[in-house]
Amino acid sequence: MVKKLQKMSIDKKSGPQLSGAVKESAQQIWLAGLGAFSKAQEEGGKVFETLVKEGLSIQRKTQAVAEEKISTATNKMASMATDITSKAGNQWDKLENIFEERVAKALNKLGVPSARDVDALIARIDELNKNVQKMSAKPGTASKAAPAAGKTAARKPAAKRAPARKSA
Repeated sequence: MVKKLQKMSIDKKSGPQLSGAVKESAQQIWLAGLGAFSKAQEEGGKVFETLVKEGLSIQRKTQAVAEEKISTATNKMASMATDITSKAGNQWDKLENIFEERVAKALNKLGVPSARDVDALIARIDELNKNVQKMSAKPGTASKAAPAAGKTAARKPAAKRAPARKSA
């Protein structure tokens, strides 16, 4: 095309021929542009579909990777929470034991019997009740026990004493 124009100018043809060559050249450029546009339109749909497929594929891959990372992070956080909970639980158990020991010492200093002391006393009372029932069940001892009980009933009860105070 350019060579044609150069030949025409070299030959120094007339003006109308030059304008015709320019028109023809412009027409060819226009037609080449239309051809390129048509080709892009035809292949553009195919390229667009290919790009969409590739985009979907990449999106699936990135979602899978992200879900894996989130799962890993969730597992780590759950593990850390379990560890912290167990450590805190152990500390609370230790604190509870210390508190119970101090309260028991304070109650002991005040003369309050412990649960073990009360249990021993209950066992002793049960044993004494069994012995009393055995004694009252015997026929020979029942007649002797009745007059003796009457004599003790006639006595005046002894005055109760106030419990002795412990110094602090």
